Amino acid sequence: MPQDPALNTPEDAMPRLLDIMRRLRDPDAGCPWDIEQDFTTIAPYTIEEAYEVADAIERADWGDLRDELGDLLLQVVFHAQIADDQALFCFDDVARAIADKMVARHPHVFGSESRDKSAAQQTRDWEAIKAAERAQKAQTGVLDGVAVGLPALLRAVKLQKRAARVGFDWPETTQVLDKLAEESAELVQAAEGLSHDEIEDEMGDLLFVMANLARHLKVDPESALRRTNAKFTRRFALIEKWLAEDGKTPDQSDLAEMDALWTRAKMHEKAGG
Repeated sequence: MPQDPALNTPEDAMPRLLDIMRRLRDPDAGCPWDIEQDFTTIAPYTIEEAYEVADAIERADWGDLRDELGDLLLQVVFHAQIADDQALFCFDDVARAIADKMVARHPHVFGSESRDKSAAQQTRDWEAIKAAERAQKAQTGVLDGVAVGLPALLRAVKLQKRAARVGFDWPETTQVLDKLAEESAELVQAAEGLSHDEIEDEMGDLLFVMANLARHLKVDPESALRRTNAKFTRRFALIEKWLAEDGKTPDQSDLAEMDALWTRAKMHEKAGG
């Protein structure tokens, strides 16, 4: 009996993966869970896998990165197979489209343009090409094409960058800081007597300005917040460890004690502990 090619490990790994996904989605012999999925149900997994790739990079865990990239690739294959099942497009169409786009966006590599230009000029050229692509899709507004499904903080930065290209931007970082103080005061006022919806609106305004400040300081706010999340996790773990040494848990402690331990954890990190 011939061996099942999906169970082998041939040199050409991509066709094997595509075949595995086709079989998982086969209406008669596939996996019931995979068959039931659609673009909407799979999309959250796609976003999650992209963040797990970023997490592996943050931790410099290259073995984990290999695995997480595989998980992310599976998401692309999954979406492409769903599209193929609906006669919308197939994986080859996806690969062909991105290859064509990369060639078109790099005329200084694949065309006759000179490579002798600065990174800043290449960025301007890249944006001009993307603007032309958006125009072909009838996306003529400055903010057209910024995906609604992006994480809100990332989308805020992208919207602000687009607006800045046409001059809608504060020229000085100090002006952003002034706006930050203004929005902070408005949030405090809202919290004192406005509705939850109005408070949420003011909170959004404050976060939007924070994203703008990060952009002016050339800081990726998503990366900055991930770093702070990791720092908080490390320091709180130390608090738990030191409390455990005294036979206690955090819920058996109080804010004053844990705050003192937090300060100790900060000093511990600064000392290289």
